[in-house]
Amino acid sequence: MKVSPLAPGAFPNLPVIEGVTFAATAAGVKYADRDDVMLAVLAPGSSVAGVFTKSATRSANVLDCQAKLGAASDAGAAIIVNSGNSNAFTGKAGEGSVAAICDAVSATTGVPTEWVFTASTGVIGERLPHERITAKVAGLVAAQKSDALPAAAKAIMTTDTFAKGSTASVEVDGKTVKIAGIAKGSGMIAPDMATMLVYIFTDAKLDQPELQSLLSELCDKTFNCITVDSDTSTSDSLMLAATGASGADVSGSADFKNALHSVMLDLAHQVVRDGEGATKFVEVRVTSAKDNADAKTVALSIANSPLVKTAIAGEDPNWGRIVMAVGKSGAAADRDKLTIRFGDILVAEEGWVTESYTEEVGAAYMKDQNLKISVDLGLGSGTSTVWTCDLTHDYITINADYRS
Repeated sequence: MKVSPLAPGAFPNLPVIEGVTFAATAAGVKYADRDDVMLAVLAPGSSVAGVFTKSATRSANVLDCQAKLGAASDAGAAIIVNSGNSNAFTGKAGEGSVAAICDAVSATTGVPTEWVFTASTGVIGERLPHERITAKVAGLVAAQKSDALPAAAKAIMTTDTFAKGSTASVEVDGKTVKIAGIAKGSGMIAPDMATMLVYIFTDAKLDQPELQSLLSELCDKTFNCITVDSDTSTSDSLMLAATGASGADVSGSADFKNALHSVMLDLAHQVVRDGEGATKFVEVRVTSAKDNADAKTVALSIANSPLVKTAIAGEDPNWGRIVMAVGKSGAAADRDKLTIRFGDILVAEEGWVTESYTEEVGAAYMKDQNLKISVDLGLGSGTSTVWTCDLTHDYITINADYRS
């Protein structure tokens, strides 16, 4: 599979996060000759927070993780993830697979099953051959290393064309706090949290309730503001673990919050840049809506429109489709107050195309890989920014034979 033309130049140099170790291995869940399972083991005293898909058909893994969050443990925690099979829509068998994997990890690591978190990603509706995973647990535990997060990033990929990682550091009370995260996501991406699998680790010290509150708040500004194809997965999970190994208490720290936000936004953007078949990265910004909720409704209507996305793929500055998307959104709008821009180019205002605008100028702008569409509704103070990609023939090709 060719790497997305929007991919970063290289995988980042992720720092060691004290208090957590990683390993990856090939279990043959679906893929041959590649790692498809990763295990992270967290030291005692770690806090774990999570946000998960709101899908009504979410997987047994997601339901199990949601039930466990907030539980107390002085014996550490573990996260085990497989790619190739989502363990979704598999009935009682799915629950049995989760239990078997958690039991195997607990027996080998000493982490209570209540603090073993699982995730599965891949094909929906096929039973997970969990025995292939449990057979590898002992080896995964024995292979744990503090610098193996990049290997874990590769193991959780499905249709991704590149591994996704991001990092940041910040000084808090004279101590350096590090953050490192990985993500997978390429298709079946829409903001209903989560929108993929994401695992972020920090050596900051923060209790679980505040960690959870911070994660949920920042999620709404990052992962809940991206869309590739408007489809919300059954399996998506975002987890944040704080080991406390730095000794820096970041409670109430604006600097830590900003650093975490930067990592989450970077990972979210990378998911969009790896959208299946994507050739364009698109920012959609809506301003002067009646309120923020209306602004986001309009932004997502534009970002999810197949007609808008295919026009972008064809480098066609078809601003009429943006007008259509605004109108169909259900949010308050007034034709004669609309203003539309492509980047810095004023395209339309006051209900009609701007006299200075030419199709040649618009078409030239659409050839860029990174695009910005701005819509001002002229109704209030509501704003929203979301990120998406174009919709190409390759998206159809990838998804037409996904199970093959």
